[in-house]
Amino acid sequence: MAEGEQVDRSAHTASHTATDDIWSKCPSCNAIAFRKEVERNLNVCHKCGHHFRLTVAQRLSVTVDRGSWREILAELAIGDPLGFVDSKPYPTRMEQAREKSGRNDAVVVGIGKIENRPVAVGVMDFEFMGGSMGIVVGEKLARLFDLACDRKLPAIVFAASGGARMQEGALSLMQMAKVSAAIARFRDARLPYISVLCDPTTGGVAASFAVLGDLNISEPGALIGFAGRRVIEQTTNQQLPDDFQRSEFLLAHGMLDAIVPRHQMRFTLARLLAMLTRPRANRGTGAVRHRKK
Repeated sequence: MAEGEQVDRSAHTASHTATDDIWSKCPSCNAIAFRKEVERNLNVCHKCGHHFRLTVAQRLSVTVDRGSWREILAELAIGDPLGFVDSKPYPTRMEQAREKSGRNDAVVVGIGKIENRPVAVGVMDFEFMGGSMGIVVGEKLARLFDLACDRKLPAIVFAASGGARMQEGALSLMQMAKVSAAIARFRDARLPYISVLCDPTTGGVAASFAVLGDLNISEPGALIGFAGRRVIEQTTNQQLPDDFQRSEFLLAHGMLDAIVPRHQMRFTLARLLAMLTRPRANRGTGAVRHRKK
């Protein structure tokens, strides 16, 4: 009897999992749709326009030109510098996150093209320990900006993070300064940096490189802020607006330059790159014509 119950329970679990794979429920309007249809709509709800969170692979597929992506620093990894243990040892957490995601840490960096314009791109992975920023995340982003500076490429970073990684303590906080310094060197070279703040972007990431772009843009409804609502309300003893950490509120108060729906993101980034950069071929042609004169 117990064995039969176990078979029934397993069948129910399998059926439930299969159903979850087929259907998708919008957390905003509760509309239910075929998951494949939502994915074909760039993971945006057909009914209310809610933007679902994207994986790194999905973000790259809808952003960079097909076949142009070349990842760098994929092998970079960290051990356990502080010997940190909470409910689990830090190495155990990292091993589980690596097995689940198939990558070493919470950011992917590389070189690609958007509408045939070369660009250095960083994409944070919120599924990897909440996109938390540790030593590897800071090092990979800093090296990305340095590489872009050497190659005279513009840079785009898609931020999605819960903030600094507590298992690395003060070492994780130092990454805020490291990446910010790399951006300063990048800016001295007069190269454009576009920051795209995705849902969610919070903590030390929101307080550092995510808001240091020459242009800071976001998707609709993205959660952006430093501390959580409860912490701020307890600290200030004030009742906060319901949407005070959403991208629309930040745009209205001057903390964002634009909100760009996902269907327009690739086209918008291509236009911005066209305005902020000048094709090398054009510069060379201009030099030849000047010499002929």
